[in-house]
Amino acid sequence: MLRSAARWARRRWYFVVPSVLVVAGVIVYFTWGQRPGDVLNSTVPFTSPSTTTTPAVTPKKKTKAPDTVDWPVFGFDLQRTHYLPAADAKMVKPPFRSIWSINTHSLIEYQPVLFKDTLWFQSNAGEVWAVNTKTGKALWRKRIGTLAAASPAYMDGRVFATTLSGKVTALDAKTGRVEWARNLGARSESSPLAMRGNIYFGAENGRVYAMRARDGKILWTYKTSGDVTAGPAYSKGILFFGDYGGNMQAVRIGDGSLVWKRHVAGLPFGRSGGFYGTPAIAFDRVYVGNLDRKVYSFAASDGQIAWSHSTGNYVYAPPAVAAVPGVTPSVYVGSYDGHFYALDARTGAPRWTFSAGDSISGAGTVIGRTVYFSTVHTHKTFGVDVESGKQVWLFGHGAYTPAISDGQRLYLTGYSSEYGLIPRKP
Repeated sequence: MLRSAARWARRRWYFVVPSVLVVAGVIVYFTWGQRPGDVLNSTVPFTSPSTTTTPAVTPKKKTKAPDTVDWPVFGFDLQRTHYLPAADAKMVKPPFRSIWSINTHSLIEYQPVLFKDTLWFQSNAGEVWAVNTKTGKALWRKRIGTLAAASPAYMDGRVFATTLSGKVTALDAKTGRVEWARNLGARSESSPLAMRGNIYFGAENGRVYAMRARDGKILWTYKTSGDVTAGPAYSKGILFFGDYGGNMQAVRIGDGSLVWKRHVAGLPFGRSGGFYGTPAIAFDRVYVGNLDRKVYSFAASDGQIAWSHSTGNYVYAPPAVAAVPGVTPSVYVGSYDGHFYALDARTGAPRWTFSAGDSISGAGTVIGRTVYFSTVHTHKTFGVDVESGKQVWLFGHGAYTPAISDGQRLYLTGYSSEYGLIPRKP
């Protein structure tokens, strides 16, 4: 009898122990294992739309408006807003017709930069190209590495480019002659920010560099907790950038000292997503996408999270941010879930969502009252009205970050080609 009771007790543990483990697992899952919900903090300051951006090149005083607009860094301005206002884009309205194209026979992942009548861009083959904006003729091409995935930057007659070969190079903008090159010891796909005689960019060794533009002298470095693939954005003396460790941070442009650092844990079990794309700064906020499927808005002053908005997949794409007249200030961003979103810049609430039917990896660009973005696999570029979210144009080429403009023409990046487009109607 006692022996039978002992056997039953042992058998009972066979049922009890797994049951306890299952219950414990359920508790752990529902406590830490679920994806965190979205955040809305209405106390975070939001500056009413005004002139909140700093030109990448300070214009000289002129008696009349320039014929064209310069686009010297990735994102158009130092805040990386990807927004050319209608006042500068009066002539650039869809539909368009192509007036030239040039094929590099290699993937072009990032859009060109522009100064006067020249475009500069990099192909994945590690070549920097210079192309005339009016004719599409290649002025020069220079191989500076074996792999590249970033926009260059233009400043004071030089073009600055990073490569996944682990170098940063300065070239003469007119001739393509290498003026200096510096090995980083790590890959870089960070589009440089060029301003006031210096350049700023990140690398996969977790460092952000400040270098003197004329000779490449390192002025300071800042060490992060993960790869820095994004280009830094600038506002009010501060550089903003994210890393693959799930941190968004702000450092002083003068010496690289930390102002604030904010960690996000938007994945189950308290895990972090990585910040891949370049942030945009507007309205005293920082806007950026994350690999945890969310778009975030931080206070530029102290890094408080103002809001987050979930999408259905990774958000590699840098956001475009614009206060288009007559339209709620908005964040325009694509996701790998195949949708392009217009989110209220203050609250993160969706204004409209456009289904592109394919993954979106690159940045959108707002030019006038139209936002342009491309799909990775179907190689289409859409033009969508920023107010209504309705499609107004479609181009059968594109892949990543498609469009910039000089105020007269649209320059569009296809998979391996650049296109010069003009409106069909004057």
